[in-house]
Amino acid sequence: MSEYESNPTSTPCTQIEEKLIEYRYYLQNLRALAPTTIHYYCLIASQFLTRTDQHDGLGHLPQLTSQVINDFICEVGKTVGRRTLLNVITSIRSLLRFFTWHGEIPAGLDKQIDTPRVHREEQLPRALAWETVCALLESIDRSTPIGTRDYAMLLLIATYGLRASEVVSLKLDDINWKENRLQIFQHKTARQLLLPLTDDVGESIIKYLRQGRPVVPYREIFVKHKGPDGILKPINVTNVFNRWSQRSGLSIAFQGPHCLRHSYAVHLLRQGVALKTIGDILGHSGFNSTCVYLRLNIEDLRTVPLNIPIHSPIIQGEKK
Repeated sequence: MSEYESNPTSTPCTQIEEKLIEYRYYLQNLRALAPTTIHYYCLIASQFLTRTDQHDGLGHLPQLTSQVINDFICEVGKTVGRRTLLNVITSIRSLLRFFTWHGEIPAGLDKQIDTPRVHREEQLPRALAWETVCALLESIDRSTPIGTRDYAMLLLIATYGLRASEVVSLKLDDINWKENRLQIFQHKTARQLLLPLTDDVGESIIKYLRQGRPVVPYREIFVKHKGPDGILKPINVTNVFNRWSQRSGLSIAFQGPHCLRHSYAVHLLRQGVALKTIGDILGHSGFNSTCVYLRLNIEDLRTVPLNIPIHSPIIQGEKK
């Protein structure tokens, strides 16, 4: 059965679903994008085609206008920030180029989309004080199976700076108990990272495996406890972080566990760990990605600012 043939025993695909199958094939085999990028692009494409559908499947595509596209982007822009909106626009442009390549829409529509102005490193990474990170972990109720699981997952992020996707992908075979070693596959760089297994992390995982984890046929360590059996997705880790943040009563304004990763990086930096080492642990592909944490090391930055000259025009103006 080819990529585009439907299964005769299944429910027939709609025109939009069939087009999304072609689009996924295009992204994977012709553009060779990463699986996470393909998933995101297809998600935005599905939202765009569904929202602009005029009850004729894809019959409206030849009459597609820039106004329709911008209306969709404006609607999305009401619920997301500029950086997220920029990602949405990038995925829409990819979809429009795909349609143009197939001759299904007028050429040049991808160049008629206005984009929000986003400056590189205009915002600081979202990091918590290390005392707050420790307090959050201590606030988690570990007397229940779910609490035991949640604690182990967040402890992994706070101890190693892992991404949510790396936590849910962690398998039983990735832990070498005899050598106290943890193997992490970093999806963003497609590299294997070997880390020492700390006592706290090892004990938290052992407790979950012995006292909390359901008996299910999955090699992934962390699994679902409610509903149908299955492994977790990164969004589940986000929900876990948000739930315990709210219950902790701590002042945590950030949504999502990525702030624990940033907090870990700043903590290492303040301990004197080299930037190159921090970048290797976090799985950064470039040195600049790690250097951004220098701006969060406020205490060290206080020692390097230049004194304002006494005869500065600014100071003289203030005296007048």
